[in-house]
Amino acid sequence: MKKLILIVITVFAGVLLLSSLFIVKETEIAIKFQLGRITQSDYEPGLHFKTPFINNVRKFDKRILTLDMPPEQMNTSEQKYVDVDYFVKWRIIDVEKYYLATRGNEAVARSRLAQSLRDELRSAFSSRTLKQVVSEERAQIMEHLTITAGEKMEDLGMKIIDVRIKQIELLETVTLAVFERMETQRKEVANKHRSQGREQEEIIRSEADRNRQVLLAEAQRDAEKVRGEGDAKSAEIYADAYTRDEEFYTFYRSLEAYEKSFSGTGDTMVLNPDTDFFGYFKGPTSQK
Repeated sequence: MKKLILIVITVFAGVLLLSSLFIVKETEIAIKFQLGRITQSDYEPGLHFKTPFINNVRKFDKRILTLDMPPEQMNTSEQKYVDVDYFVKWRIIDVEKYYLATRGNEAVARSRLAQSLRDELRSAFSSRTLKQVVSEERAQIMEHLTITAGEKMEDLGMKIIDVRIKQIELLETVTLAVFERMETQRKEVANKHRSQGREQEEIIRSEADRNRQVLLAEAQRDAEKVRGEGDAKSAEIYADAYTRDEEFYTFYRSLEAYEKSFSGTGDTMVLNPDTDFFGYFKGPTSQK
């Protein structure tokens, strides 16, 4: 009987000892309660003691956690809607504040965090244009969310490490409007280029026509000059030839006249045979 009692006492002591021990891992943060009241929360990783049946311990993950938000529809300052896909990295920095604000329920913490981010994101998008949120100020928006939402979360014992916007998609109606605006802008640019091209064409054509007229006038002038010089030279040669042998010159001119007059096949001429025109038909010296 004494042996049985000793075994029971030993088992009870073992259970009591095990109930008074708890381990905090490096990835955990612990908080100890005494009859529902927080008594300690600054536990280092390792083995710790508590009073059985009076104290209880709750542990939370102190690693960086990820909250992947579902796509949210945001409205820009131009009243154009976009779907924003984003996520946030966060962790617990003050377990007492965290527990008092959320009763240790991670779902409540995520809900509070999501609502804060959603409000800040709407405010950031509503004060910017579509172009700014898509490209120019995207990094600034993420930095702004990290700071402003992080300040609110610190009161809940949470810290926002980073906010990242993964994707911003235009709604179909907005996409069509953007494409139409882009098409209109491209048409305006194309029409401007066409107008400038036509203007340049007229300038080049006018310059070419002017140059053509100048070249033709100069060519005509040079041709007339050459022609005049040629006629003068020809007259000089004829005059020189005539003075050297007047009889031969007269004979040569008569032959040219005969060639021109009798070159056709259907010509009819009625002339007096005794005229000077037929003088060389009578003999080589008939013109004298």
